[in-house]
Amino acid sequence: MNLPNRITLARICLIPIMMFFLLVNFKFYPEPIHWGSFQLSVNHLIAAVIFLLAASTDGIDGYIARKYNMVTNLGKLLDPLADKLLVSAVLISLVELGRCDSWIAIVIISREFAVTGLRQVALLEGKVVAASKWGKIKTVTQIVAISLLLLNNFPFQFVSIPVDDIAIWAAAIITIYSGVDYFVKNKELLELHNA
Repeated sequence: MNLPNRITLARICLIPIMMFFLLVNFKFYPEPIHWGSFQLSVNHLIAAVIFLLAASTDGIDGYIARKYNMVTNLGKLLDPLADKLLVSAVLISLVELGRCDSWIAIVIISREFAVTGLRQVALLEGKVVAASKWGKIKTVTQIVAISLLLLNNFPFQFVSIPVDDIAIWAAAIITIYSGVDYFVKNKELLELHNA
């Protein structure tokens, strides 16, 4: 249980805390933040900060593990699991809150599980499916889109541009493309496994 793995576990532990602030609406919360036509509940602001904190640890644990030669099998298992739990939890919560279309959440979550399955097949063959450029772009667009949805499209709300909607559509499209890209580049794994 080295430092990178502890950071990954901390990311997983932040998920239920984030969901508490996102979904539980107690009377003791302060009044929502008002700024002209913009409104954001304090609990959703806290949830957004926790999400951004958790998402930022993704790069930190991987960087430390690689730089200090602390890569472990546990880390290889926990890191992608933590990412998928974080994204899945927040997307399902946003669907519950009426901030995200359910089909977008289903598409994104399905892609995550499909690529995880592909990686499991690769492990059976003694190979590793490395993160691709499109996989990294997918992660960034998902974080940006989810953050904008959590923050009620701040600051673009003031100029009446639905950047949050545009961003989640872009995230869904890039997520699909990156998933297809993984399968096309690793199709020999499926052929070997079926042989």
